[in-house]
Amino acid sequence: MRGRRRRQREDIGGAKASIDMNSLIDLTFLLLVTFMLTIPALEQGISIMLPRAKTDTLPSKNAKANTITVDINHQVYLNNVPKTLETLEEELQAMVKADPDVPVLVRGDERLEYGEVMGVVKIVYRCQVRKMALVTVEK
Repeated sequence: MRGRRRRQREDIGGAKASIDMNSLIDLTFLLLVTFMLTIPALEQGISIMLPRAKTDTLPSKNAKANTITVDINHQVYLNNVPKTLETLEEELQAMVKADPDVPVLVRGDERLEYGEVMGVVKIVYRCQVRKMALVTVEK
């Protein structure tokens, strides 16, 4: 009798559910690698070669800082969005009207001619931006 009761209890309570964790662990590592590869690309934006110079600290980590980039193909970007020089000036004027102390960082590829980047800097001055910096790479 004891043997029968024990077998009956094991049959009823013997079925146990289990979750295979291997696929969840694989998915976790896949997401981790994906984010590790994409976050730096999102942070950097347009790939250019910055000139080398000794600089003071810049407000580059400031969330409000707007970045103007001029790449080797003479394309101008405002916060990683392609712009013409006319639309750049209009948008900068609107930003200055909204916040007179808006910081602007100008990034220019070192392979460009001096006049290319200075044309963008002149637009920034015309818009009366008070806080402007040229971004370089430290030596």
